[in-house]
Amino acid sequence: MSFVMATSPVKQASESGHNIHLDDIDRKIIQATQSGLALVSRPYDDIAKDIGISADEVIMRMHNMQQYGIIRRIAAVPNHYALGYKANAMTVWDVPDDRIDELGKRVGALEFVSHCYHRPRYLPGWRYNLFAMVHAHTREEALELVSRIAGLLGEDCRGHDVLFSTRILKKTGMRLIS
Repeated sequence: MSFVMATSPVKQASESGHNIHLDDIDRKIIQATQSGLALVSRPYDDIAKDIGISADEVIMRMHNMQQYGIIRRIAAVPNHYALGYKANAMTVWDVPDDRIDELGKRVGALEFVSHCYHRPRYLPGWRYNLFAMVHAHTREEALELVSRIAGLLGEDCRGHDVLFSTRILKKTGMRLIS
């Protein structure tokens, strides 16, 4: 299988805006999941057994850490190259700042966009404020998908560019230090 299930811790408890204390069990859960979950029908059972708690407690604690922003997300992370998607491109768009939330949601909902987000402009050299990662089998297919995004954005698209990936970098989230 070409997927990894992974958690992505994003901040220390003191940075989350809440007075949260990560105890030893929370730290063990993060360390057990930050490199990926086992591809089994009940991955939390294995984690619970290793830590010495119930699977329900693992799930409850992970949910709480998500609620407080300690864990950003729990998601399947596909290996696009192994799945045949070799023309991966970051598309960058210049759209009106006052419409970026609405437009970003529309672009992010497209089935061929893996992630979409708002980034600051760096004028005068970099005018783009909406980024969307597109995955395709060929560059030609990727450019067709970019045209679909441009059509979706319509008059709100004031310019765009396509930055094709040239090599695979190891993708990992932030890691909790022991």
